[in-house]
Amino acid sequence: MFITSQAGKSESLEPISIVIPFYNEEDNVEAVLYETRLTNPYAEIIAVNDGSRDTTEALIKKFSDVRLVSFPKNLGQSAALYAGLLSASHDLCVLMDGDGQNDPADIPMLVDQAKNYQVVCGYRRERKDSWQVKLASKIANKSRKLFTGDTVRDAGCTLKVIRKEYVRFLIPFNEMQCYMIAMLEHAGLSLGQFPVNHRPRRFGNSNYTILRRAWRGIWDLLGMAWLLQRQICWPPHYPKHE
Repeated sequence: MFITSQAGKSESLEPISIVIPFYNEEDNVEAVLYETRLTNPYAEIIAVNDGSRDTTEALIKKFSDVRLVSFPKNLGQSAALYAGLLSASHDLCVLMDGDGQNDPADIPMLVDQAKNYQVVCGYRRERKDSWQVKLASKIANKSRKLFTGDTVRDAGCTLKVIRKEYVRFLIPFNEMQCYMIAMLEHAGLSLGQFPVNHRPRRFGNSNYTILRRAWRGIWDLLGMAWLLQRQICWPPHYPKHE
């Protein structure tokens, strides 16, 4: 069982949906879902099985109070997060990783801050990753900011709070999660950033490699730079859906 950090109780009465993607996380999924429910007892929890080849889906089904969205094949974290957002029953949505490195006890604090900002994201206070991963992340953050002009401190931290109504500003593509806030900021939404707990991965291996991300990142940066220049910046509450 993970040891949670101490986080303040949320004063917000607004219901929330928590979206958690899982890919081959059979060693982590039960602990993550149990801890998320324990620290957020009234939230809707949506577990997205991203085409896992192990017993992840079967383990999710053991939780009767968790909604399951399951892909027939692996589509990637961006697809899982996007599908979870579309499936959410509530407007206020929280995104987090399924590997146990995010601390769900931080969610009430971030949700409270959603009263002051349109988008809220966490940045990892003390990262529990290798020096190679930390270095690659710093280079990626600086490169992304150069091309997109966003102000995100830690784009690799999945722990975020956004409203379902803002999903219309997102364009789903592989690695979208790294540019999600850039798109939302460019759409004119206010951003709040707050330190969150980060924990070492206890079981399993990361589904990402530094080299693969670096190669994809070059093309993604070029594509995002073009997209943000061409993106329609809608006035508030537009486009309207009748």
